[in-house]
Amino acid sequence: MSEAAIETTGTVLERKGEILYRVELMNGKVVLGHLSKKLTDAGTEFSDGAAVLLEMTPYDFDQARILGGA
Repeated sequence: MSEAAIETTGTVLERKGEILYRVELMNGKVVLGHLSKKLTDAGTEFSDGAAVLLEMTPYDFDQARILGGA
């Protein structure tokens, strides 16, 4: 049985690539966020300071999937 994903919000600090961003969580931790397939296909981009909705697994708190704007 798989663990449920954790959803949280964060703030984009900088863009690292076409789909990669450094994102600061509400607790101050900085993670590497990548755009979800849906956002990638839509050509979505976020600017520095943008609030985003993130999905993380309970096993890796250094990476997150960006689901959209918060």
